[in-house]
Amino acid sequence: MLSQVIELIEQKNFFMITSHIRPDGDGLGSGLALYWILRRLGKDVNVVLKDRVPPGYYVLPGADEVLVQPDVAENYDAAFVIECSDVERPGLPSLKDQLVVNIDHHSTTIPFGDVNWIDSTAAAVGEMIYNLSKALGVEVTKEIAECLYTALLTDTGSFHFSNTTERTLKIASELVRRGVEPARISQALYYSYPFSRIKLLGLVLSKIERDESGRVAWVTMDRETMEEAGASEEDSDGIVNHALSIDEVEAVAFFKEFTEGVYRVSLRSKGKCNVARVAEQFGGGGHRNAAGCRIEDDFEGVRRRVIEGLQQALGVAPVSA
Repeated sequence: MLSQVIELIEQKNFFMITSHIRPDGDGLGSGLALYWILRRLGKDVNVVLKDRVPPGYYVLPGADEVLVQPDVAENYDAAFVIECSDVERPGLPSLKDQLVVNIDHHSTTIPFGDVNWIDSTAAAVGEMIYNLSKALGVEVTKEIAECLYTALLTDTGSFHFSNTTERTLKIASELVRRGVEPARISQALYYSYPFSRIKLLGLVLSKIERDESGRVAWVTMDRETMEEAGASEEDSDGIVNHALSIDEVEAVAFFKEFTEGVYRVSLRSKGKCNVARVAEQFGGGGHRNAAGCRIEDDFEGVRRRVIEGLQQALGVAPVSA
């Protein structure tokens, strides 16, 4: 609950902030916004991540302050875990030994913290951190605003997704009044890609497939394709959305080979198709229109099970996939 989070912040002084492995815009933006809020309150705080900050997010104030570590190296008064489904998601083994504050907006998240603040009505955790700053009486500075705007922009698909609400746009408007330059943020996030990313995009999309209904599509990225493009898994972020841009396609799966026999699957949908429920069948979760999971099986087994799940979510009889 928000009141418990406020009480904890007011009573304690030494904090850690973390988010999931392969950090994204909401995890980073919300985490760094919270970092600046706590700093303005005179608190001692570290942002600790297992993986490095992706280059596109270097634009965020405080990105250069992030500590990249294999584990937690201090004993904190509390650790804020941003946008994670469980305490293992940040990839920091000793995190479970801290007093954990779980802050998330995914409807599929099961409370795992000592304190849990989950708001599934929020478009992004960034909305929640904005409300926290107001509740704490902390002025939203330009640094805080830029971090929160990035969180909102990325988790709403540049305000394209159905989770974009009047509240989201009102907060975004307020953040612009606080000094955010939308074009500058968008330039850094969407128009500064390495060549390897664009080459990977072309290779992956050249192999796009659809089922016979035309409503389900999927793309695949194996290790050989990544090597051919000279790319990293980080370069694959966002590819799934290109497949969803096809007019009649309503649900998409992106199969990414992690190691032999292990696949990370990103799911996206339009309208009322709930891909979070599909992801839950395989131990994952997320939003109604954006979710993911990790599956161990041979590729044909993974593909068949996921596509059938998407077909069922759309209410169509399984057809040739």
